[in-house]
Amino acid sequence: MSDERTPTPDQDILAEIQAEVAHDLEEERPPSGGPVYQLVGALVVLVVGIGGAVLSYGYGLGTLRQPGAGMWPFIVSIAITAMAAALLVVGRGLTDSEKFTRSSVLPAVGLVTFIGLALLMPVIGFEIPSLLLCVVWLRFLGGESWRSTIITSVLTVAAFYFLFLYGLRIPLPHLF
Repeated sequence: MSDERTPTPDQDILAEIQAEVAHDLEEERPPSGGPVYQLVGALVVLVVGIGGAVLSYGYGLGTLRQPGAGMWPFIVSIAITAMAAALLVVGRGLTDSEKFTRSSVLPAVGLVTFIGLALLMPVIGFEIPSLLLCVVWLRFLGGESWRSTIITSVLTVAAFYFLFLYGLRIPLPHLF
């Protein structure tokens, strides 16, 4: 007796679909960038991590029992910095980087708007910059419809407002 099984028609169809999706993804993938692009990517992430740590430190860290507004962004920024440093060390041997294309600008725009949020929040509060950030990310970077963008942005800002101010009791600069 043989352990080999004859594939069912469903398995044949699934295999065909998987092969077609893999082929389509390979056609859409940007060309490989090589180690130089890996290094540049790691350096950019390192700068973002250090910049985030500096900005969040300015909001005040507080203590573990009473965290300040900058505590969690600071922790995340340190983690990003550590991962970028690790990528600088081991990234030269990796081959999964992609060449920069027009779509490579989208993360840069996202970063600039996030920095804008960090700079505007102490001046005009949490609500307006957060709402603008959501709108830019969803509508202009994500291509969502205006209806979806408005509903999701308002609900997201409201959820974070109540989570930070009432759930976690983190004092954020706010208008209301």
